[in-house]
Amino acid sequence: MTKRIAIYARVSTADQHPETQLLDLRQMAKQRGYEVVHEYTDIISGAKSRRPGLDQLLVDARRHRFDIVLVAAFDRVARSVRHFLEVLDELNRLGIEFVSFRENIDTGGPLGRAMVVIVGAIAELERSLIVERVKAGMRRAKLEGRQIGRKPLDIDREQVVRDRFSGMSLSQVAKKHRISRASVCRLMKECGATAHPINKAA
Repeated sequence: MTKRIAIYARVSTADQHPETQLLDLRQMAKQRGYEVVHEYTDIISGAKSRRPGLDQLLVDARRHRFDIVLVAAFDRVARSVRHFLEVLDELNRLGIEFVSFRENIDTGGPLGRAMVVIVGAIAELERSLIVERVKAGMRRAKLEGRQIGRKPLDIDREQVVRDRFSGMSLSQVAKKHRISRASVCRLMKECGATAHPINKAA
């Protein structure tokens, strides 16, 4: 009997596209003779707990709509090793196999299960080390007096407010001072003024 498979892909930002992962996963499913019954995707940071695509996959797993879950890599699935193992435990309890394309590991046997735990722990350690290195770099930059984050706006803030109250629209003020409309509104609020001039609407 042909095994039914669900594909899950996740990217962190909107300028990335899950299709890159999906192409490889579809090809892998085809090579193994699997029937792809559904594809689930999320465009969300790895640290976020709420994942509509993954949540729906688990709902359908409880309804036994597929036999295998195929993903591009371990770190695409969960926000932590604990969450990852919770997902694996539920899939295992439901009799659903888990297969990772990049690590070339599946949970069809005890060795695969052990490798999933080990690699998952290493992945979380690597992520923690990266975060710590970034924080250390920011602390060092701050001690050296270097600018961290966006540079403050180099504009005449009072003139921005005066231009806005003179009747210029948000777009006109933003264009004149080469800043965004949001920056104009923020500067108005910082000055305790309304973003709308008294005599002219935006």
